[in-house]
Amino acid sequence: MSFPPPAFSDIAKASNDLINRDFYHTAAANLEVKSKAPNGVNFNVKGKSSHEGSTTGSIEGKYVNVPSGLTVTQAWTTTNVLNTKLELDNQIAKGLRAEVAADFVPSSKDIGAKLNLTFKQPNFHGRAFFDLMKGPTANIDAVLGREGFLVGAEAGYDVQKAAITRYAAAVGYSVPQYSAAITASNNLSVFSAAYYHKVNSEVEAGAKATWDSKGSNNVGLEVAGKWRLDPTSFAKAKVNDRGIACLAYNVLLRSGVTVGAGISLDTQKLNESAHKVGTHFEFSG
Repeated sequence: MSFPPPAFSDIAKASNDLINRDFYHTAAANLEVKSKAPNGVNFNVKGKSSHEGSTTGSIEGKYVNVPSGLTVTQAWTTTNVLNTKLELDNQIAKGLRAEVAADFVPSSKDIGAKLNLTFKQPNFHGRAFFDLMKGPTANIDAVLGREGFLVGAEAGYDVQKAAITRYAAAVGYSVPQYSAAITASNNLSVFSAAYYHKVNSEVEAGAKATWDSKGSNNVGLEVAGKWRLDPTSFAKAKVNDRGIACLAYNVLLRSGVTVGAGISLDTQKLNESAHKVGTHFEFSG
């Protein structure tokens, strides 16, 4: 049986997640609280304290009506922005998800509106994002897949200017044990190659190389690994070509309580205050 391939932005998802996710040094502290009300509404409260001292957060409520395929999401941020999203899945056509998103800033009366469409079929995954208030603009991407091989492209279009504003392309190969992808973004000027390998049930490894043809001749390189220590905890490590090394640890203390800690070290400036430490707390029930 054929399944839809990943979205264009997810062609290198396995390696990108390994390199970027669950490293907690990017903020001094993160807090996330998830809960579900008796009427089926899911609540998600997030808070983040940056290393610069600023604190941001949001509260979000989501209701899913399974029979109708309708999902309603409402969020309010500490920057006083109201976000509303309506999703309709598999109702207009099989494999089509339509999403209308709006944001409102009460202090300035600014309003934003977007229409997003996702269409999935065996061996095909296409998306279209329309910003109705700015431009309007459209960003469209599509991926074709067959027997693990992937090929995709992305383009941005400004309706008012009647011009293509951006384009990108990617090829990849993905199976459960490993994946590889080559991406050309920024109007085919930035090239990246990514690789991911699930060595076994406990060890994962990956790497990513990036070269900007309009910049210097240097190639950026990141290498990362993940180790499942036991069923409730894991550790991650990564290092890049600039000598920045990052370590992270995540543990499930008890059902619904997860704690993470991370540190970033500039190995070329060990005697300077160029290092960062962060924590992450997640509660769910």
